[in-house]
Amino acid sequence: MRFLLRSKIHNAYVTEANLAYIGSITIDEDLMDAVGLWEGEKVLVVSNTSGARLETYVITGERGSGKIAMNGAAAHLIAEAEQIIIMGFELTSDPVVPRVVLVDRENKLDRYLSETPSTIL
Repeated sequence: MRFLLRSKIHNAYVTEANLAYIGSITIDEDLMDAVGLWEGEKVLVVSNTSGARLETYVITGERGSGKIAMNGAAAHLIAEAEQIIIMGFELTSDPVVPRVVLVDRENKLDRYLSETPSTIL
């Protein structure tokens, strides 16, 4: 069994950092759908701005909002306006073709960098 990259949102921008929130990362539901992330799924978040890395879980954000919010203690490590990469992994004995998307400055889907929705089961 191996942990393989399954989902990746590349070059997103943090729109909010909320220390008062209990925890996690809030992600626009359109982006979650684009890469196949589920609410409650563990993700690795990497800041292109500071180099910080952390693991947390996904909370579904408002569809079409472009919201990417670092919540709770994670907001100490990754702040508003930082550029980040969000990655989900799968433990499997089979090869995985990841869904990788590039987003624009407003966190809207720019393009697929790997699989497209029509080729994903």
